[in-house]
Formats: sequence, structure tokens, C-alpha cells
Amino acid sequence: QVQLVESGGGLVQPGGSLRLSCATSGSIRIINTMGWYRRAPGKQRELVATISQGGFTNYADSVKGRFTISRDNAMNTVYLQMNSLKPEDTAVYSCTAYILAVDTQKWDDYWGRGTQVTVSS
Repeated sequence: QVQLVESGGGLVQPGGSLRLSCATSGSIRIINTMGWYRRAPGKQRELVATISQGGFTNYADSVKGRFTISRDNAMNTVYLQMNSLKPEDTAVYSCTAYILAVDTQKWDDYWGRGTQVTVSS
């Protein structure tokens, strides 16, 4: 069984920084694209950033220049460095990964439960 667990969320003042981590575990054969999404109160879930197995990245316009996604393929972990945080970045941040599982021998999207990020003074 595949699991994704996020960590690193919390309360930060505007202009501050946070680093989110997402560790994967379980019967994983290959991890392809990994990414972060967020859902703010009363809004739909939106893409924050993705990173391919080879390191190609994609960002939402709202976070370009402030957020950096990275991954450690040896540790099956994806990170999101968030700088210059704004109140509108407040949301539950969830990680996702496209994984070929050993037990099912199928590719599927897997999700973590999310971590709360609150930007407030």
C-alpha cells in the first residue's frame, strides 16, 4: 500500500517562509510526476507546482518566483520551499504522486491528507 505524508505546515507571518515535505512509502516501483496542490477556504483545489522524474518543473503563476519545488528521488520525497508568503497563500497543501505500485502493477495518482499553511500577522 502506498502512502504520502506531508509535514512542515504551520502559522507564519506575511513575508515569511515555510518548507513543506512529502514522504512516500509502501510498495512503490516507480514514481513519475510529483506535485503540490492547495485548497483555500471556499475555493476549489488548485495546482501549485509539479516536478517530473527528470526534474522539469511547472508553477502556478501566483507562486512563480516565490515557491520552489524539488525532489529527492533516492528518498522518494518532494519538497516545496515557500518564500515571501502572502495571506492569500493560506490553504491546505496536499502532495500528489503518479506511482507504479508493486502490488497492483498499475499506475495511479496517490494523495496525501494535507497540511495547513496559515499566513497571518
